[in-house]
Amino acid sequence: MAKDILEILKEVEHPAKGDRNIVELGMVQEAVRDGNKVRIVLAFPKHRDPLAEYLAGSCKAAVVRHLGAGVETVVETVVREEPKPRKAGLDLGTEELARVRHIIGIASGKGGVGKSTVAVNLAVALARLGYKVGLADADVYGPSVPKMTRTEEDAPRAFEEEAPDGSVREIILPIEKYGVKWMSIGYFASPEQALIWRGPMACNALKQMILQVRWGELDFLLIDMPPGTGDIHISLVHDIPMQGAVIVSTPQDVALADVEKGVNMFRNESVNKPIFGLVENMAWFTPEDLPERKYYLFGQGGGERMAAKYGIPLLGQIPLVQGIREAADRGEPAALQDAGEGAFYLSLARRLAGEVNAEI
Repeated sequence: MAKDILEILKEVEHPAKGDRNIVELGMVQEAVRDGNKVRIVLAFPKHRDPLAEYLAGSCKAAVVRHLGAGVETVVETVVREEPKPRKAGLDLGTEELARVRHIIGIASGKGGVGKSTVAVNLAVALARLGYKVGLADADVYGPSVPKMTRTEEDAPRAFEEEAPDGSVREIILPIEKYGVKWMSIGYFASPEQALIWRGPMACNALKQMILQVRWGELDFLLIDMPPGTGDIHISLVHDIPMQGAVIVSTPQDVALADVEKGVNMFRNESVNKPIFGLVENMAWFTPEDLPERKYYLFGQGGGERMAAKYGIPLLGQIPLVQGIREAADRGEPAALQDAGEGAFYLSLARRLAGEVNAEI
């Protein structure tokens, strides 16, 4: 064992084990350093830990923080005992999502359009209308749900569940607040900790986070997808039984051009998912002291033109107002309000429910 690597790995805590570090828990089976190469082997008792991908990524991030990005780090995972047999054909993801009526991705062609703000407020608005709602924050590189819901200090509980036939299931319980069940990769990493994950590792972590969560009975499960149209998006759409998607954009041409990429991705024959509508965020600016004025800082009518071009509904237009930003910073979504900014999100929620024919 390389003592310097072990010291570094003491920074990696297991969120479901009372924040004890992986060295203390005896999970580090091997830690070897050979020049600029580091090999770490994590051993899990009985069967694979539901947070294995997160812990592996955290190990790599810790090594990079101390030794620099020039060090090549390989993390392997093993089990100390043979896992208990799983029931043939058992699909844990299907089982945990079986009681979810509508799974909808909230997507954007590019970052910076306020997609996560829309997703969080839409979830709260749907809950206020009487629907049972969950939200999975799949933006693995920039998870913001814990901050916007003021749940940064909360830690989802993970546990093992044995089925009557002896097979083992790994389950994570979501955080509940504002009438919504929340899950985010941000609950498993400190805000200052950068997650240095390549595409396949990020995909596996996200699938674990969504498919192994005990969502229970839900009318809506919203998935706040990463911006763009890359491998993570394709993997999520193929492996998660999404019913369709909502696309968020701002009115300016550079953002709307990326909407086309998102539309084409969901309409590609290998994906073939319906788009329930477009949300035009930051549609206009209204000063707090002049609530009747509208200033179209990013252009006017772009969302309407794009929706008409692709034959999709314009579900709503959300203004750029200070109150929405302040509410997000406080961890109290604007959709908690009946009037003002909250009214825009409640209207958006009603339109989406109508598009998917959701009934309470």
